[in-house]
Amino acid sequence: MQIFINTYGTYLHVKDDMFEIKVRDDKSKPFKVNHIAAHKITSFIVSKGAALTTDAIALALKHNIDIVIVENNGHPMGRFWHSKLGSTTKIRKQQLVASLSEIGLYWIKTWLSQKLENQADFLNGLKKHRKKQHVYLDEKAEAILSFRQKISETNAKEVAAVADSFRGWEGSAGRHYFEALSVCIPSNFAFKGRSFRPAQDEFNALLNYAYGVLYSRIERALMLAGLDPFVGFMHRDDYNSKSLVYDFIEPYRIYAENFVFKLFTSKRMNKSYFEHFTRGVSLNQEGKAFFVPEYLEYLDSDKIKYKGRLQTRLNAVQLEAHRFANTLLEQS
Repeated sequence: MQIFINTYGTYLHVKDDMFEIKVRDDKSKPFKVNHIAAHKITSFIVSKGAALTTDAIALALKHNIDIVIVENNGHPMGRFWHSKLGSTTKIRKQQLVASLSEIGLYWIKTWLSQKLENQADFLNGLKKHRKKQHVYLDEKAEAILSFRQKISETNAKEVAAVADSFRGWEGSAGRHYFEALSVCIPSNFAFKGRSFRPAQDEFNALLNYAYGVLYSRIERALMLAGLDPFVGFMHRDDYNSKSLVYDFIEPYRIYAENFVFKLFTSKRMNKSYFEHFTRGVSLNQEGKAFFVPEYLEYLDSDKIKYKGRLQTRLNAVQLEAHRFANTLLEQS
């Protein structure tokens, strides 16, 4: 179970060796108190404005529970995590070797190819109920697949030699993809391409928030597999940049995109869920209260087919992280 704490003034502490969460939506009303056993929790996602005790942090560490502090847009700022590595240090050594060799290039091509294939498949799936847009969606999907082919056919000794080309092709594919999505959502939520921090429209505000939650879960999966989130293959090694998180997440961005898109096309998203300010748009507290429980259900509970078995989406991510780590070890 993942616990999301985003109500200002929430207090997390320990009572009788259980987590006690005190929440008060209105200062004129008494606190609502919930007690949860540690073994039922996998992580806490905590927005700014909440308070937690060192006893709560210690209990979380004891039970391998992740505590992630997030910004208002859902992007992780930092986390409390036990000091032990997820596995042997050989994995991290091989990760460094791979980042400077054809091994890293193989994985980047694999992840980006899957990402672009997911985008094309998603657009093809939209044709079922949009007969008037068949030709347009076909053109967009074919354009995306043409960039996928360029990536898959490119060879080099290491990622650095082709990284700029890959970023350019990925970006061009993304423009086709999001142009198509904008055409397919209700006109009152149409948007002009991707916008990040801050988002310039409601769709991007919600998508950025969904990505932020997913970043946190991807980072956790990598650490549990014994990988270093900061040692990536393609994304730049900027100061404090979790490059591997941004590399590894590529095939799984479709989870956030699919879920967010369907909320808009099913007309379940309201303008009242968003706050407009001078420079952009953000999801407000009412919007988070609506979005988060359903999104976590989609990620943590709903089942998909993974290698012939039913798994939750995030279990599938964790298994892939372990597979990636094991493959690095086998190449040592």
